[in-house]
Amino acid sequence: MMKTAIVNIKTIVTGDWRKPFAKGDAVLMDKGKIQKVGTLSAGELKSCDLVVDAGGTTACPGLIDSQVHITFGDYTPRQQTVGFLESYLHGGVTSNLSASEVHVPGRPSDPEGVKSLAVAALKCFENFRPGGAKVYGGCIILEPGLTQKDFNEVAKKGVWFAKAGFGGVKTPFEYTPLVRMAQKAGMIVNCHTGGASIPGSSPIIGKHLMDMRPDVSFHINGGPIAMPDKDFPMIVNETEIALQICQAGNIRTALMCLNLAVENDQFDRFLIATDTPTGTGVMPLGMIKSVTEMATLSDYPPEWMIAAATGNVAKIYRLNSGFIARGKDADVLL
Repeated sequence: MMKTAIVNIKTIVTGDWRKPFAKGDAVLMDKGKIQKVGTLSAGELKSCDLVVDAGGTTACPGLIDSQVHITFGDYTPRQQTVGFLESYLHGGVTSNLSASEVHVPGRPSDPEGVKSLAVAALKCFENFRPGGAKVYGGCIILEPGLTQKDFNEVAKKGVWFAKAGFGGVKTPFEYTPLVRMAQKAGMIVNCHTGGASIPGSSPIIGKHLMDMRPDVSFHINGGPIAMPDKDFPMIVNETEIALQICQAGNIRTALMCLNLAVENDQFDRFLIATDTPTGTGVMPLGMIKSVTEMATLSDYPPEWMIAAATGNVAKIYRLNSGFIARGKDADVLL
């Protein structure tokens, strides 16, 4: 990898909403990691293979979309679109987290099938980076019949997150033991929230989240139908569930959730994602659009919303990206 410097940066947004700005006008990167943030010497610049003049623009961490409906390759059968992940990169998204491979045509629903699907997606995206972007595949779909042995087995193969909401359960409460087993295996568990999105599934609202206690509430602002307003204070104040709002949800409820998170000192749990490609469509600028909407329609600064799309996400999902800081992945957006 080339040793690279970015110079002539006007503002460095760190991805940390508590300390949103870094001093200096340059970022030095080597071997895929950020080596220095601040001011670079002539010697440091001379040692670089590439020096990029930012032209007085702002630098921030690459955006992390924590709900992307990938399948295999850079193709979405839901919208019959080729190259969407590379397009998302041009929209500032340097990391894509699978919302489970539920859109794979003919996807299996038996325990062996969902295990195999997750492992296959994980391994494929370890070797494929569309446009250079990272894709974290292999989010196992929680289905009845999965056992602790199954979760331990796929965890040893590298599967580290799971999705509740699309399984063949009779009631969302049946997800609770599956969530516990996945978490016991060290996985981060995401959960569909709000109205039913596919035939045969059920709405998931506050009482279900309280029982399940997943790590992340997916599109808590609906997709676009959200859970009842009265459930939001309970989830914000009585759980530690991350509050993911999505472009495919509704803006009014996203702003309500944002206000509750800030007012109750829970902004670390507030995440921005897209929940695409879906019936909503393919949205290369979906992350930037949500960051802009949350900043312009609320009383909170844009650097906080950038953090909700970068550093906050990295902390919840245990990623080494999302911040402009020494030792972090060299995913930088100008």
